[in-house]
Amino acid sequence: MFEPHTGDLQQKLEQKRRLIRVAMGQEKADLVLKNATYVNVFSNALCHGDIAVAEGLIAGIGSYTGTVEADCSGKIVLPGFLDAHIHLESSLVSPAEFVKAVLPHGTTTVITDPHEIANVMGTDGIDYMLQATEGLPVDVRFMLPSCVPATPLDEAGADLDYRSLERFYAHPRVQGLAEMMNFVGVINGDEACLKKILSAQSFHKKIDGHAPDLPINALNAYMSAGVYSDHECHDLNDAIAKLERGQFIMIRDGTAARNLEALMPLLTEQYADRCMFCTDDKHPNDLLEKGHIDYIVKKAIRLGADPIIAVKVACHNAARYFLLNNRGAVAPGYLADFVIIDNFHNFNIEKVYKEGRLMAESGALRDFPVPEIDPALHRRAHETFHLPPLSAADLETSHPCGILGMVDGEITTVDAGRAEGIEPDRDILKIAVVERHQNTGHIGIGYLRGYGLRFGAIATSVSHDSHNIIVVGASDADCAAAANRVAELGGGIVVWNDGRSMAEVPLSVAGIMSDEPLGIVNEKLEAAKEQAHSLGVSRGIDPFMTLSFMALPVIPTLRITTRGVFNVTTQQYM
Repeated sequence: MFEPHTGDLQQKLEQKRRLIRVAMGQEKADLVLKNATYVNVFSNALCHGDIAVAEGLIAGIGSYTGTVEADCSGKIVLPGFLDAHIHLESSLVSPAEFVKAVLPHGTTTVITDPHEIANVMGTDGIDYMLQATEGLPVDVRFMLPSCVPATPLDEAGADLDYRSLERFYAHPRVQGLAEMMNFVGVINGDEACLKKILSAQSFHKKIDGHAPDLPINALNAYMSAGVYSDHECHDLNDAIAKLERGQFIMIRDGTAARNLEALMPLLTEQYADRCMFCTDDKHPNDLLEKGHIDYIVKKAIRLGADPIIAVKVACHNAARYFLLNNRGAVAPGYLADFVIIDNFHNFNIEKVYKEGRLMAESGALRDFPVPEIDPALHRRAHETFHLPPLSAADLETSHPCGILGMVDGEITTVDAGRAEGIEPDRDILKIAVVERHQNTGHIGIGYLRGYGLRFGAIATSVSHDSHNIIVVGASDADCAAAANRVAELGGGIVVWNDGRSMAEVPLSVAGIMSDEPLGIVNEKLEAAKEQAHSLGVSRGIDPFMTLSFMALPVIPTLRITTRGVFNVTTQQYM
């Protein structure tokens, strides 16, 4: 039942009455976009009129006057863009720095899964991200991480069951349960997986999927459990099978995975209404050099998509899926989130409005306040390393270990046999994962082929999905030194050689994000990449992104965990 409250209710009533008066033409609007040509996502056409804004909402479209008037003649007005699935932590910077990067590119809403930081800090990580995104000029909505740890093979900083998540469903910015990666658990009726799904359903929340290439009966079972979407489609047949059974398809084009080309046939009248755009992971250089959702829209148009369909997929469809009913369209009652471009061919973003406020013009961003973090939570996020210093002896082995054979251009590996020691001349390097959350002393040891490193070592605490320290090197001593330096920094990326750190990227927030501006982080990251390549890492490899996926024990064939080399295909340790 609607219960009236004084104060706040009275203010909302006055705002609603004023919005109506402006819509009726009885009062000036706060802002009017005059002579606007805009994308109408309902009629799938370009329409024309003055767009009146009051109280942060679109009051009406027709003929209006405003306190501020902006002539949009010759321009095209679009709804603000929405990223349907991203891990903000992948940008390696704070949410505020991420917003500074994407808002000038027209992104006004993102749906984030704080999976990475939750694997380090548990529910404290979710609380941290909720606080760090409060009040930002890009709406940050949350899907709660469904798999912490990602698999039973991982040693993460927390273990979240359905009870751990339930308190967050009442938060006004929580939309549901994020990518259910443990599809094996779901289709086999695993109790923990199904309880998380049932819990989300009891709160009437969305449940996103993560299940590439399932056989039809397995897909039927996965969807019957209540999974409504998927962002892992790299193949058109897989996407069609899911779409025909009712799933929404998130067409992913980010840094680690780019699926737009393969899924372009979905961007047609037959299928597009069931599609959204997402990036999943977006690294600093990509954000700075390419952009965000606008990059996907431009790419789709260049590849032959109808511009109106591409724009609709970039905003309205995701808003509808996530039940964000007041965004994703230029229409009365919707948020006044606008992207103004010159034309569909060049797609230069000239202005971005958020709730009627001009926030970016010609790439220049207006200042905005940065959210404050609770001091105890801030301290907790900066104290996530719990392990003793390593020595070369800690990384020695008395028996042959499995070799992860890298595959050119892929994050998959092959079983390349076994090795008894490091042989840089044969491209056989030591690789290890060092548990850093609970001080267990666990160190998984193996070998890596195809990386190309000839000297020194490279270590990082960005190591999917549990974010332990992963290190690869040409000697045990260099591996230990590089890993120790990562711990000393409180997290980050280190390139080590000749007894010193040649380059490093400090990531002091949970060992996966930086406190520094995006531009500075990108400069350090690119410098570290160059140093890694100078030590022999193949030029066609991203030294750190490639390394970070070597510890994810859901990608075939061999992976390295804190317990050793694991064969994903046979589900056995070597």
